[in-house]
Amino acid sequence: MDKLFEGLLNHHIGFVFWATLAFLILFLLLKKLAWKPILGAIHERERSIESALASAENAKAEMARLTSQNEALLKEARAERDLILKEAKELKDKMIAEARTSAQAEGSKMIEKAKVEIEGQKNAALAEVKNQVSSLSIEIAEKILRRQFEDSGKQDALVSDLLKDVKLN
Repeated sequence: MDKLFEGLLNHHIGFVFWATLAFLILFLLLKKLAWKPILGAIHERERSIESALASAENAKAEMARLTSQNEALLKEARAERDLILKEAKELKDKMIAEARTSAQAEGSKMIEKAKVEIEGQKNAALAEVKNQVSSLSIEIAEKILRRQFEDSGKQDALVSDLLKDVKLN
């Protein structure tokens, strides 16, 4: 059994030696040919991931900035809209007040003009009535006087009554 064990051991030592030598050669070849590209690819992938994370962080910050800027613009637009609506309401109220004042002034002018016109027509009508009354009075007086002056005695009596009135005054 010792021989067997010695044979196996010699056989195994040779196998271990050649296996170790093959492993070292394979390791050196892999280190020379494969590890550098693999590690380079890993480092490149790490840089790519870090760059993507940095870009994502920048995009997130940019989105936050744009969102706040958009909110500020919306707030400003709302404030401007409210100001425009307020100015439009004030302008509407002012125009209504001006129209009301103008209508009242125009109405007052029309009423005053109508009063003046009515007064003028009233005065004209009164003057016309006075003229007609005076015409009629003159005609009546003329007719009465003609009848009274037909008689000369009545004429003398009238003249003496008038003279008495004049002397007393």
